[in-house]
Amino acid sequence: MKSTSLARLEVLMVEKCNKLLKKKTYMQQMEKDAQLKQMDLISFVKIVKKYKKIFCIALSIVFIISAVYIYSVPRYYTTETSLAPEEESNSFSGGQLNSIASSFGIDLNNMNSTDAITPLLYPSLMDDDKFVVDLFKIKIRTIDNTIVTDYYSYLTKYKKSSWISKCLKGITSFLKSSYTTNKAYDAAKTPYCLSKKDAEIVTEIKKDIRISVDKATGVITVFATAQDPLICQILADSVTQNLKTFIINYRTAKAKEDVEHYKRLMDESLDIYRKARNQYAYYADANNDVMLESVKSKLEELENDMQLKYNQYTSYNTQYQIAVAKLREKTPVFTKLQGASVPQKPAGPKRILTIIGTLLFTFFIILAIIISKQLLKNSK
Repeated sequence: MKSTSLARLEVLMVEKCNKLLKKKTYMQQMEKDAQLKQMDLISFVKIVKKYKKIFCIALSIVFIISAVYIYSVPRYYTTETSLAPEEESNSFSGGQLNSIASSFGIDLNNMNSTDAITPLLYPSLMDDDKFVVDLFKIKIRTIDNTIVTDYYSYLTKYKKSSWISKCLKGITSFLKSSYTTNKAYDAAKTPYCLSKKDAEIVTEIKKDIRISVDKATGVITVFATAQDPLICQILADSVTQNLKTFIINYRTAKAKEDVEHYKRLMDESLDIYRKARNQYAYYADANNDVMLESVKSKLEELENDMQLKYNQYTSYNTQYQIAVAKLREKTPVFTKLQGASVPQKPAGPKRILTIIGTLLFTFFIILAIIISKQLLKNSK
């Protein structure tokens, strides 16, 4: 029994010693790591001090260049407006079910829709040159009222650009002028056959204006960017109005055709009825005192014909009224959820952050080059 207890005691003592050794080893490793980190920090500071002239010169040059460049880039403003189209009464899904389905990429609002263009395709309208060309004629003005013109003239004559972009544009235009032609087209008449200048303007507008649709709620949001805050707000409202007009025209195109068709038939039948009525009245007045059966028969025939023409007119009139009611039913109604406000602060460029980021990038690039050179020397 004593030997067994002594053996257990020895085992416990060995385990305790092993734990103490492991703890001591761990503490020693932690001290070594701390020393290495301290050494790395010291060596880092030494490198910076050793090559401080290089850092100062390089960072000074980069600071001047980045400051000159970023302050030459015109500031721009961004605003947004959102609207919600009226949901049809026979909509398939409720709000909560629609939200769940949209998380799987399913739009229940459009499952039973026969429309070729669903709300999810509205952002693609900015890819259509005709839709963008229609924005050329938007009347805009700057917040200080110094410029009042249309959007196309503003982009071609008054929009600012940095001196670097002007130089690059001048060089490229000079190099291309020798072998390219710039045939003039009327953008309003040929929106899908634009000149080089108008194509560049269209590309620029597509970058400044964006349309998005929330899959869950169906809310349409229009984002606009411009160098003037008031122009930014005018663009957002105008694009929203053009989008509403497009949606209304698309949704009501068939109903409008039906209204025009039944209106034409109603007018034609009304003219025919009036001629038949005048013919009956003239014949009745001319034979008022005649009692011949042939006259009575002719008068009855004219009366029946007049009645048929009237019934036809009444039928077309009823169909016309139904078509008008369907047109009103098909015309979507939009609720503006958020109006476009005139932004108070520019959205960019972030000048201070750009300069700081450029300096940090340059600093670490120089540091990496110096360390890599030292490593190459040490390896030799």
